[in-house]
Amino acid sequence: MNAPLPNLTHWKERCDLAAAFRWTARLNMHEAVANHFSLAVNPSGTRFLINPNGRHFSRMTASGLIELDADDPETMNRPDAPDPTAWGLHGSIHRALPHARCLMHVHSTHATVLASLADSRLPAIDQNSAMFHNRQVVDDQYGGMAFADEAARCANLLRDPKITTMIMGNHGVLIVGQTVAETFNRLYYFERAAETYIRALQTGKPLRYLSEEVAEKTAQEWEAYPNAADYFLNEIRAMLDEDGSSYAT
Repeated sequence: MNAPLPNLTHWKERCDLAAAFRWTARLNMHEAVANHFSLAVNPSGTRFLINPNGRHFSRMTASGLIELDADDPETMNRPDAPDPTAWGLHGSIHRALPHARCLMHVHSTHATVLASLADSRLPAIDQNSAMFHNRQVVDDQYGGMAFADEAARCANLLRDPKITTMIMGNHGVLIVGQTVAETFNRLYYFERAAETYIRALQTGKPLRYLSEEVAEKTAQEWEAYPNAADYFLNEIRAMLDEDGSSYAT
């Protein structure tokens, strides 16, 4: 890990978040200079790191992340003001929900295809999709871009701490977690599971659904699986380091 730059706190968290941005771009789950990841850095969850406005995921760095205060009404007047929808959605959730420490929102292809179906739920048809069984909510009231009113409505859908995933109808997906590693792991597996489901639907054949008992058991086994998310992020950082990436600068 590169040495922390002067006057910057939460250096490991910054590096983890920057690595997640870089890997999301490598997986082609980003969209232009839109979409945002954030991470709370104080106990109440109101201070958070987020990507700066207009920066591509593939160029994100630890030092380039900005720190915001969800309770600061002057945020959009600062020289490095965030994207307005980033402030709307992430600010609203961090302000209202202390348990939602890390948020990752993308318009990745398969998650967005799922969000465009009349029934946007992800059923438990395999081990990966079982991770989200009884842990997802569908927002079926899309009302436009995530400015203040829309964002507050979305935040209300995530009040149950058990919910890790909001399938944003007509929009994309938002993943919730406690750490960067946990949240990115869920983001990765959700996209994979959505792809499997969509490809299964395309066959036109009947699907093999897991029972409620097995699906819930598997979801709990995912939650208890030791260190999987941390191992994944550690390997992502190692691969970026081997490639000479500048994410940790």
